[in-house]
Amino acid sequence: MNQQAPFLSVKNLTVEYATRDGVFRAVDDVSFDVQRGETLAVVGESGCGKSTIAKSIMRLIKPAHGQILLDGTDLVALNDKQLRPLRRKFQMVFQDPYGSLDPSHSAEQIITEPLRIHKEGTPSERTKEALRLLDRVGLPETALHKRANEFSGGQRQRIGIARALASKPELLVCDEATSALDVSVQAQVLKLLSEIQEDTGISYVFITHNLGVVQEISQRVMVMQRGKLVELGTTEQVLTTPAEEYTRRLRRAALDPSVMEGVKPRHILAGLTS
Repeated sequence: MNQQAPFLSVKNLTVEYATRDGVFRAVDDVSFDVQRGETLAVVGESGCGKSTIAKSIMRLIKPAHGQILLDGTDLVALNDKQLRPLRRKFQMVFQDPYGSLDPSHSAEQIITEPLRIHKEGTPSERTKEALRLLDRVGLPETALHKRANEFSGGQRQRIGIARALASKPELLVCDEATSALDVSVQAQVLKLLSEIQEDTGISYVFITHNLGVVQEISQRVMVMQRGKLVELGTTEQVLTTPAEEYTRRLRRAALDPSVMEGVKPRHILAGLTS
């Protein structure tokens, strides 16, 4: 029996930036797959190329070389006009819940933006969908007409998730989507993302520098260092018996209280040390 083709297949991805000192290769010949309904976590220190991979998948930047096959279609080969109808399939949740939402817009305006862009539904149907999505991300109906600047960081991130879900995507790229949130709110958002995946079968590429969230959200982990892929395997394998010294160093740092950042729930740390 043939194995099902991956929903996302990134092949030999290379991304370069022009600098004053010449060409900087931010991502160097990286390949990986993501199956339907799977979460792949991409981890590594700042500057390793994680966010560049996320932006490349979203076609916010165009790679120098390689392919990004989404359900068999190479996104790299498409121009903006050809990409537009496909963008409903893949959406992004950004790191900063304050910078990624217009503070003067209401929750309804923010969530229904993708529907308006794609001319989907009547105004009343879009409002009904915004209410459904608010409920899905755990916010009350009364949030519908509030402006973004009236919400907390965690509530804003939930609105950002609702906006990303409005076009019913099959892939969600989360670029450090919980790193700006405090410990308890991070845990709530991770739980919400897991529930959405269980209900819909959506695939996630979850970008993070924080190994503390990886065990909670992902089935597989890809480790990046200086633009290169250094290790790729199941979450259990990479976190408990890493093959590469760089991964072992990341793991040691995740367990060092003096350098811990963000959420490190006790049960996750127990998993890392077992």
